Amino acid sequence: MADYSEPEPAPAPEPVPEAKPPPKKKRESTPMTAGQKKALTKHMEKHKKEGMSQKEMKSHRMKMMVRMRKGMSVAAAHKDIKQV
Repeated sequence: MADYSEPEPAPAPEPVPEAKPPPKKKRESTPMTAGQKKALTKHMEKHKKEGMSQKEMKSHRMKMMVRMRKGMSVAAAHKDIKQV
């Protein structure tokens, strides 16, 4: 005997994955010049003599380096840190 059942429905099409945007390029770091390094060392010595703790000095130095790599002078970088 013939079996007259309903035909199976067609499978749903698979969703097409959305195209991902290209990954962002990392910003290339700009090394500090020898003059900037000397100026920063002199600046940090001044703070050391004033009694800044090691932890504070490391934090301050890192903040200064970030700004100086962007092209700020020691004075401008220090002023910018004090505003924040």
